[in-house]
Amino acid sequence: MAAFQYFPHTEDDVRAMLARIGVGSMDDLYSDVPKDFIYKGEYDLPDAMSESEVRAFFEQLDGKDMKLKVFAGQGAYDHYTPSVIPYILSRSEFLTAYTPYQAEISQGTLRYIFEFQSMIGALTGLDVSNASMYDGPTAAAEAVKMALGCVKKKTRILVSETLLPNVVNTIKTYSKYHGIELGFIPVMDGHTCPHHMRAELSKGDVAGVIVPSVNRFGIVEDLTGFADAIHEAGAIFIEYCDPSALAVLKTPAEWGADIAVGDGQSLGIPMCFGGPYVGFMACRKDYLRKLPGRIVGETRDTEGRRCFCLTLQAREQHIRREKATSNICSNESLMALFVTVYMSLMGPEGLKEVNDRSFAAAHYLHDELLATGKFEEVFDQPFLKEFTLKPLVSAERLQEKLLSGGFLAALPTEEGYVTFCATENRTKDEIDALVALVKEA
Repeated sequence: MAAFQYFPHTEDDVRAMLARIGVGSMDDLYSDVPKDFIYKGEYDLPDAMSESEVRAFFEQLDGKDMKLKVFAGQGAYDHYTPSVIPYILSRSEFLTAYTPYQAEISQGTLRYIFEFQSMIGALTGLDVSNASMYDGPTAAAEAVKMALGCVKKKTRILVSETLLPNVVNTIKTYSKYHGIELGFIPVMDGHTCPHHMRAELSKGDVAGVIVPSVNRFGIVEDLTGFADAIHEAGAIFIEYCDPSALAVLKTPAEWGADIAVGDGQSLGIPMCFGGPYVGFMACRKDYLRKLPGRIVGETRDTEGRRCFCLTLQAREQHIRREKATSNICSNESLMALFVTVYMSLMGPEGLKEVNDRSFAAAHYLHDELLATGKFEEVFDQPFLKEFTLKPLVSAERLQEKLLSGGFLAALPTEEGYVTFCATENRTKDEIDALVALVKEA
């Protein structure tokens, strides 16, 4: 008999193990712990509840949360999640083993990873995509390391200061512990300053440059000439992207980028208090061997049937980590499945409509806020769904007023500006209600 119903060890098993290590009882395992530190009372646990009681308990807890209408962005966007996604996610052929080493029993997992890679390839226009990034910021940090591996005898990476702060901070953390030297490209009129970038590239020690396609001010960056300047200096061009926006903006391939990274959260993943999200990374085929993580490929079995397998994965990530190019080996596979289902449901036209509706909502909000007289324009630059304004009232008081009315909005920037975001989820009535609160601030 086992001592506990769900424990596999019988009392004889436990005695045998204790005898083997020369201990008389389970209590003796803690003999080095001072007796004053050992709790001897009864645990104050609640009484058992039925299923309906547990549901009611958590619904009561959920009711304590303030349900906010989200007009904030900065890397996490409140896009609509089609209701069918959770049901498809739960199908057994997809929701299988966490690591698909045994291809013969992991075809569902391998297939959706393959489809994920294919769709990321279509969005970015690049040749190869992997499926093993934790989130956007860590994907950016991995791309920085990858650039150094692709370019020999160069030691520095240039980072645009128009990138999201969490992306910059993650790159700094990775770089500190990998001995990577960073240089920073300042902001000029809301954009990455091309003149400063060219001056830094002329020093001859730059291995790579990372810039955003849509920056932390919400501005769609004009990257004309960036690829030529970076490649002439023998460096790698990395673009940080919002994948949802790539349905309507120039792709990284069209800008001449070598590597594209970003966060898949904007592809329908709920904001979830900050995660879990899923990063992506795509590159030109020239750098395939330096790509971290795993790649799933399509093949044929012995009977000629279409099937999938792990095509390329550096084993050093698992068994010789001191030789590894990356510490990425497991992945956000469930979230990759999530965005694969989302992209399959939406299709190119659906993604375009998401951006059209977001564009219309954001520009209406922008114009209405300026009309209140409580803001000034900061950058007269093109934006898609997020924008930056200079508040003429206390930003803290503005936030408090909006929060009291049930709105999450007016996120502050380090320059003292505030940012707003409106997606297809936001209605005209909600925008008008937010603007009315601003007028009272």
